[in-house]
Amino acid sequence: MTQQRRGRGRPARRAAEEGPGARERILQAARDEFAERGYDKTTMRGIARAAGVDAALVHHYFGTKDDVFAAAIEVSFEPALVVPAILGQSPEGIGERLARYFIAVWENPASRAPMLAIIRSAVTHEAAAKVMRGFVLRRLLERVAADLQVPDPQFRAELAASQMVGVAMMRYVLKLEPLASADPEDIVAMVAPTLQRYLAEA
Repeated sequence: MTQQRRGRGRPARRAAEEGPGARERILQAARDEFAERGYDKTTMRGIARAAGVDAALVHHYFGTKDDVFAAAIEVSFEPALVVPAILGQSPEGIGERLARYFIAVWENPASRAPMLAIIRSAVTHEAAAKVMRGFVLRRLLERVAADLQVPDPQFRAELAASQMVGVAMMRYVLKLEPLASADPEDIVAMVAPTLQRYLAEA
């Protein structure tokens, strides 16, 4: 009797019975793997092994390696949830709110690891650069700027992104002193006025 073939990416019966927490375990494993190994050295099989599931289940939930990378980053960087809080009631103080949120993401060890992975990988891998452009720029900064109805929102968003990514590179990747050991509140105080000017001033 001819064995019926499973569709591409569909999990095997054993993998499908891993339980409702399987997706969350895969995401956590992906975050850890990408942070530790970088994009190029992380594999779908490695993620599955770390999560304790069949590799077919990873493909079933997320499709490609690029897709699971994006999903793992989004767990740490949730632009849809933070945009209303950053916008607040008025443009006043948006620079401080944005700077405080961004620094808080980096200061939290749980979210710092995948952010380090994406910044390090973005320099050499287009998939990681695409994720950074999508989440940091278009899904966060451009939405903030567009809602504020300022001129040239995309240009302003890119300037704001350059400021924040530059701080992240110098403080958390290159660890350049004295920025690397500066108090986060001091960084917020220095960066916020520049972000305010980029995003809110006509």
